[in-house]
Amino acid sequence: MMLKYIITITIIAAFTFILVSFNRWEKAPELIHRNSPVQDSAFGNAAAHYQTYCGGCHGEKMNAFVDRKWKHGNSRNDLFKAIKMGYENEGMPSFDSAFNEKEIYQLSDYILSGIKNVDRYSSSDKPQSNIFKTEELTIRLDTVLKGLDVPWGMAFLPAGEMLVTDRNGKFYYVKKDRSFTLVKGTPEVVAAGQGGLLDVVLDPDYASNKNIYLSYSRGKKDDNGKELATTAILKARFENGVLTNQKDIFIAQPYSPTKHHYGSRMQFGKDGYLYFSVGERGNEKQNPQQIKGNDLGKIHRIKSDGSIPADNPFVKTAGAQASIYSYGHRNPQGMSIHPQTGKIWTNEHGPRGGDEINIINPGLNYGWPDITYGINYSGKPMSPNTKTEKPGMEQPLYQWTPSIGPSGLAFVTGNKYKGWEGNLMSGSLRFQYINRSVLKDTKVVREEILFKNIGRVRDVRMAPDGYLYIAVESPGIIYKLTPVD
Repeated sequence: MMLKYIITITIIAAFTFILVSFNRWEKAPELIHRNSPVQDSAFGNAAAHYQTYCGGCHGEKMNAFVDRKWKHGNSRNDLFKAIKMGYENEGMPSFDSAFNEKEIYQLSDYILSGIKNVDRYSSSDKPQSNIFKTEELTIRLDTVLKGLDVPWGMAFLPAGEMLVTDRNGKFYYVKKDRSFTLVKGTPEVVAAGQGGLLDVVLDPDYASNKNIYLSYSRGKKDDNGKELATTAILKARFENGVLTNQKDIFIAQPYSPTKHHYGSRMQFGKDGYLYFSVGERGNEKQNPQQIKGNDLGKIHRIKSDGSIPADNPFVKTAGAQASIYSYGHRNPQGMSIHPQTGKIWTNEHGPRGGDEINIINPGLNYGWPDITYGINYSGKPMSPNTKTEKPGMEQPLYQWTPSIGPSGLAFVTGNKYKGWEGNLMSGSLRFQYINRSVLKDTKVVREEILFKNIGRVRDVRMAPDGYLYIAVESPGIIYKLTPVD
């Protein structure tokens, strides 16, 4: 009888341990994704061991390191073998003398939890229809325009008409019946790499003045005939499918030979000024932290004619670019205005990990590349001195690791989307979906992955008709998100 009692108690205890461990396992990827404390009892001291022994070569954050191709496999046994025995010829030392087997398994499980976090974004399944069931709503994706290449920006005209930029340099005027024509008078663009015809916004007084603004990659040649490019903002009058009175009101300095990280999102603020992003053009060592004579890696703020507001933060700083509003940015490609506070919000590409959502405040340093939650594409830290936080540098409101490749940003307003009111929508280029961020004040408290594998989402906009529109790349399609009863 006593033996039977002991066996029963042992089985119950074992089952309880497995259940608790499973629950912790299920929660671990989410906790790590949201930058929870590094310690979790399900993994013992694994998080601290990772930072102490692995972080110097693989970066401070495990969930950035695991976003990789695994040469020697990524099963529990594969990871155990790699940690225990190492791969000496490849620079991976053995940790057999540093950890006992239990600690190696805990470290393996800790890394596996990060791999599971990456996998939750990925899917090879293609959509079977244009109707998607989400947590709150059923949504139908209605095709508004197709046959494009890389539709980069959208602007909504009165009477249900649209303007759509294509990165290849084409500019479309879309009428209410969804017929479209090419707009004449567009600027000559450097349509190479990530450059081309990029964003478009209307003047706040468009109804009376017909002015619009285009961001684009402007080219020139240096004294040796080498091709250079930069981000430029063009102001023009749009009427009857034609641009007139074209004038560049901003040209970022310096020009660069690279063909990426142009930034280029634009947004008029409630103050009537034009805010826009300029990427650091791939030169993080010089551009984003330099405010004197350098426009790259910044958010700028100008008047509609290109002149400088008197209260810009660096107007009185000797040698500084007076248009700079904030600095220390990598490549912001989403920008929106908070419907209540009027603050400018952005999303921004990190390197390998560390994509960010930021609230932009005047004169602040957002840290790139001195602070980041990502690592270099080589798998190494950005530099020996790179950290996730430093005094005088702003922490992101939220960060994604692994990188989702955010582009386009919109707050959900109006009453068309029950349960989504006030949510923040970001497009994902890498994982090809819409990220729904549920906010509480200025905190992201929950996320939902919408429309997996719909295509590389380049832009997300709220239109005056109260509906969300998204632009998807290659093949280029504009969709309207229509709730289904």
